[in-house]
Amino acid sequence: MHFPAKIDKNALNALQTVVFEGKIEEICTTEQAQAAIQQLKTYAEVGIDTETRPSFKKGTSYPVSLLQVSTLTVCYLFRLNQIKDLTPIGELFENKNVKKIGLSLSDDLRALTQRIRMTPKECFDIQNMVKDYGIFELSLQKIFAIVFNRRISKAQRLSNWEQKELTNAQQLYAATDAWATLLLYAQLKRERKISQKEKQTIEAELAQQEQERLAHILEQKELRKLELEKNKHDESI
Repeated sequence: MHFPAKIDKNALNALQTVVFEGKIEEICTTEQAQAAIQQLKTYAEVGIDTETRPSFKKGTSYPVSLLQVSTLTVCYLFRLNQIKDLTPIGELFENKNVKKIGLSLSDDLRALTQRIRMTPKECFDIQNMVKDYGIFELSLQKIFAIVFNRRISKAQRLSNWEQKELTNAQQLYAATDAWATLLLYAQLKRERKISQKEKQTIEAELAQQEQERLAHILEQKELRKLELEKNKHDESI
């Protein structure tokens, strides 16, 4: 299958939304974490994502508060602020037999290693894969839309992930993001990679389109400038 390189906002918003329909388990204790990790270690691949409480004040930031780990049928939501011992989570990330799939995964791992002493292994970032399939987008929402022709809602992204009880909407949003990365990885591995020549052709076309877009913006600015000058001249007469 040949994927489009880009998707615009209008096309994205016109797509039907999709959500994770499997089981969601919220993990709040060390014992629950140990049991969940034991289950996850039996899978060859899992999807990974994290959430952090947003800050609306300059200079204020918060540590990562939620880790989502998903299979195709169940997603575990690890409440990092409530689990006393995070060691079992580190064991999963250091397990060479389980592939950890994410998007912008280096950011997630950086945040997690500030809370958990671990050396992650077998981690794969969707962003590092997609150009090999002719996709030149970076966001999960857009990549998912290109591959599956469905849209992931981002409505809960800036909600409070540290609150005592997550809402159903938050749980569903969090689970969907982790599940989506796993789904993307599985689908892309079934697709044909494009050649280096094809990749260069797409890059050249996108560069030309960007030049044309910028030229159009400059042209519109010049036209507005001329119109303002004309209006000022007319008013002075």
